[in-house]
Amino acid sequence: MANPALAVDCPRCGLKTARFVDHCRNCGYKLWPSSEMASAAFQAWRAADPPRATASRFDLETPVYVDNSFDFSARARELGIHLFPNSNWPFIICLGALFLGLAAIPFASTVRIVLAVIGGVIFLYGVVGWVLIEDVKMYPGDSSETGTEVRH
Repeated sequence: MANPALAVDCPRCGLKTARFVDHCRNCGYKLWPSSEMASAAFQAWRAADPPRATASRFDLETPVYVDNSFDFSARARELGIHLFPNSNWPFIICLGALFLGLAAIPFASTVRIVLAVIGGVIFLYGVVGWVLIEDVKMYPGDSSETGTEVRH
């Protein structure tokens, strides 16, 4: 198992294919005598080196480990960059706008009124939620009692 590559050139078509699968993905040429033999060879290849543990038989390259422990929000605060918090309220607003847009299509007047009412309620719910609920969570100091502030 000296070759660390997960991809090999097919002996028939010459194109790159996964090394530990039974057949070439391009032309169907049989690379291994049996699936069990290919699987055993893959297990031995993966056990030879710990970074190969996350590889799959069907990969063409060894997966790269990505460290997701970096805190981008903290780094942005250090640099003075403002990042908006994650919010689902814009999706609710867009859903309300969808119903309002459907109400503009010339359906029967009852259908248009029902779509407009549903769209208006959903739209207003999203706006109120985004402006009042989310802002109060984001900026709790703005709504505190007025006697505790220090004047400069």
